[in-house]
This record gives sequence, structure tokens and C-alpha cells, in this order.
Amino acid sequence: MRRIAVFCLAWLTLSCVYADEVIRYPRAESEADRRNDYALQLLQLALTEAGSKARLQPSDQVMTQQRSFSELQSGNHLQILWAMTTREREQMALPIRVPIYKGLIGWRLALVHASQSDLLANVFTTTDLARFRAGQAHDWPDTDILRSNKLPVVATSGYENLFSMLGQGRFDYMPRSIEEVWAEARAHRADGVIVDQHIVIHYPAAAYFFVNTANTRLAETISTGLYRAIENGKFDRLFYSHFSEAIEQARISHRHVIELDNPALPEATPLKNSRLWLRFPRPSAIGPATRPRANPG
Repeated sequence: MRRIAVFCLAWLTLSCVYADEVIRYPRAESEADRRNDYALQLLQLALTEAGSKARLQPSDQVMTQQRSFSELQSGNHLQILWAMTTREREQMALPIRVPIYKGLIGWRLALVHASQSDLLANVFTTTDLARFRAGQAHDWPDTDILRSNKLPVVATSGYENLFSMLGQGRFDYMPRSIEEVWAEARAHRADGVIVDQHIVIHYPAAAYFFVNTANTRLAETISTGLYRAIENGKFDRLFYSHFSEAIEQARISHRHVIELDNPALPEATPLKNSRLWLRFPRPSAIGPATRPRANPG
């Protein structure tokens, strides 16, 4: 009887610890930055589906992606982050290999200045695109992807700096993923920033939740919750509630598709698991209201 009581006390204590657990994530880079909204809702969904009562809390300070990974490695100030995966990042942290944007992060539209709305009208190949300078943050994987495809990049630190630099003509265009680009154009309309209507840049890419390599319990909890949400349809409902309008607004069928290689994509990326990915039909087959199929992207 005493052994049962001790076991019950231990179980209750452990449950209280888990219930009171705080999971810290990187604070958004600015007040206008809404990029965290979907990922946070998906993370909360995964925790709920897995039965976790852990609380999510932003970090005290704004962090670049590079610093976020360093803090996650140390285990002091962050317990989780989400970012595009690379071979290097999967050595630094433990990836939960469910692409949270279903591969949409690899479909990129260009932000340009309103005075140069037709700047990319005659771009059909990477050679054509190489005549122009892209703007990116120095620690984004996209910077290396563009450069590895022989595309000139002006790299800087600070997310908000990029929009003013584009407005000042410091570079010619700024590739942004479909799920980000429209909100960013609205937020920075005063800088003269608009979305180009001529091209879409595509490369295979996945954004994951990452945890410290030692935190396998949290990784298993989130993975369990994500797959439950995939099975019961809640993952897709959340995804499309955020991004269906942006996907349709992109009008891929009316754009020149510029295909790039992603040499940093890890071999373990689950490209063959069709449940995890969104795939656009061939551009000639896409109509204005066509909804992309869920296939590898």
C-alpha cells in the first residue's frame, strides 16, 4: 500500500512539473512582425493534442536566427525555435521532421520597390535573375541558397533593416515566402514596398520545430501532437485558415518559375511522405481558384 502511495505521489509531482513547465521561444523581431502567429498556434495545437499543459512564453530579448540556435544549444534561455532546416542546423539542434509550412516556405515571391514594379518582367532563368541583387539577412539559409545558385546577394543583420534598404535602392528585390510576403508588403507600404507580379522562385525547403539535442521528451511530445493533428485534420485546417488566401493571391500560373537547388537540404528530409507536403500543380494547370494538392514539394 505504501509503495502505491509513493508511486502516486511521484506521478502527481511529475504531472505538476509538466503542467507548470514553461517552453520559451524566440521573441518576434519587431512589433509589426506577425511571422510567429501561425507557428505558435501550431505548436500550441501539438502540445494540446499530446496532452501537455506546458505554457509557451517568448524570450526576454529579440534574437537573430543565429543567436536563437546558440541559445537553444546552451539550454538556458530557449527550449524551442522554428526555422528552415539545413545540415548545419540539424547538427546544432534536434529537428522534429514535420515541415510546419508543408514546404510552402520554399516558394518565394519578390518584394520590389513600387517605382520598379516591372523590374523582373523579363526574367525567365537564373541567368536573367543574376542581373539583379537580392536582399537577405546574413544568417538566413536562403542567403546561401541564392549564392550557391550564383545569384548576387546583399546581406545585412536585422530583419527590419531589409525593408528600408529595399526602399533606398540598396538592392533590387527581396525574395520572401508566400506565407510571409503579403503581410510584409502591407506592413511596409510606406517604404514603397510591393509584391512583384512576374516570377516565383522555388527550391525544396522545410521549416521545423527544433529543440535542444538532450530534450528528447519535448521532441517526442511535439512530434506526437503534430502527427495526431495531421491524422484528425486539425493541422491542415489551421494551415489553410492562415495561408489559403495567400496561396491563391500568388497566382502561380501567371508567373515564371525559377527553379533553384538547395544544397543544404539534409538527406533525412522526409520528401517521400506525401502527407507532410504541399505541391502546386504544374503552372499551366493552375487556375485562379485551384487549391494545391498535398504532395511532396
